[in-house]
Amino acid sequence: MASSLDAINSDLGNDPDALIRWALEQGERPICTTNFRPFEAVILHMVTRQRPDIPVVWMDNGYNTEATYRFADELVQRLDLNLITYLPRRSRAHREAVEGPMPGIEDPRHEAFTREVKLEPFERALQEMAPDIWFTALRAEDTPERARMAPVSRNADGLLKVSPLLHWSARDMYQYLQAHDLPNNFDYFDPTKVEEKRECGLHLQH
Repeated sequence: MASSLDAINSDLGNDPDALIRWALEQGERPICTTNFRPFEAVILHMVTRQRPDIPVVWMDNGYNTEATYRFADELVQRLDLNLITYLPRRSRAHREAVEGPMPGIEDPRHEAFTREVKLEPFERALQEMAPDIWFTALRAEDTPERARMAPVSRNADGLLKVSPLLHWSARDMYQYLQAHDLPNNFDYFDPTKVEEKRECGLHLQH
């Protein structure tokens, strides 16, 4: 199986549309995750052009900017997204009433915070939806860890993880948005990463 994925990565790794077509033929329960960060309209537009009803899964941590929530609503309407939102088991108001404001990344409580607002909701989504294909918008230039990833991989549970845009640059993404008249969002904040080049752990665990 590893050798066949190596061949797919070699043949289709730089052709997002072809890679998406191939991946959709490999299973029956695909999902596409999103966080509505900058350039997310690219992956959502690409995937829904080929599978309009694909479940789009959003782990809404409760700490998104107002612009991100408005951007999410705009994209849902523009692309007619089949959006499925997973929330932490406690609301932000509940969490902060008990534990105070979001801990900083140097705070020893930050790991538990990340698990509560992002990792646990995602693991719940995987358990409840049982996808066999997972589309992500990962790009190699985002973090050093992602630069070492392949466009297609299979995790220990057999889930096929597909990152069609892994080798695209910010310029490629911008040009796609312009070509398809898609909106963008630059007022974005991820409380589990804080720093732009820092991993939250989700893609390292899955």
